[in-house]
Amino acid sequence: MPPLPSESIRYKVEPRDVPASKAARRLHLRLEDFRSKLPELLKRGFPSADPTTGMFHLPAIDRWMEERHSGSNDGSDIDRRLERSWGG
Repeated sequence: MPPLPSESIRYKVEPRDVPASKAARRLHLRLEDFRSKLPELLKRGFPSADPTTGMFHLPAIDRWMEERHSGSNDGSDIDRRLERSWGG
């Protein structure tokens, strides 16, 4: 078996910390939209970027998204979100 060239991929590494552009994509937002919505997202508990690298932790984002919907199912949260989105 011939040796692998140094630039070939030997095994896949799944990223855990990603730049803002990929964090935005995880939320199905354009980067510009993500940046404009980030202050509100942070108020709602969205995980902040690492202070040193500026990267966002994908597993924390996924947990945050799951936890948004793990509360009560009495409909009150949905009513509040609809009212807020309709300017109420």
